[in-house]
Amino acid sequence: MPIRIEIGLKEFENMEVTVCRRDNSEKYQVQIDKIDEIPTILQSIQDNLFNDAKTFMDNNTCTVSSFADFTDTLSKNNQFIKAYWDGTDETELKIKEKTKATIRCIVEDNEDSSNKCIFSGETAKHLVVFAKAY
Repeated sequence: MPIRIEIGLKEFENMEVTVCRRDNSEKYQVQIDKIDEIPTILQSIQDNLFNDAKTFMDNNTCTVSSFADFTDTLSKNNQFIKAYWDGTDETELKIKEKTKATIRCIVEDNEDSSNKCIFSGETAKHLVVFAKAY
């Protein structure tokens, strides 16, 4: 529940409701005849949650271009890692066996044949995000 709406005796007497946001703990009164403002509040909450998640991901993601950098980053940091991957199940499985990291999402398809898979050295098909589960 992103918001809590309180309707007590005070609110009833003043023909208003108290809206409590759960994302930032703000509380404010909304007049009953302006209750249609709630969808705007919900959109604001959604935007805040998205921006917080994006900032966290941006601050905790690094890009590597070699398997040595990949394993070094995994051993030192609990981060998301962007890297090129050749798109094969075999390579994905070998990376998982060696590092316990798995692909979390495909960021984009690779159009540039100069981008190579960090593990196999073959032409990459995708830029992906790897991470370890704990």
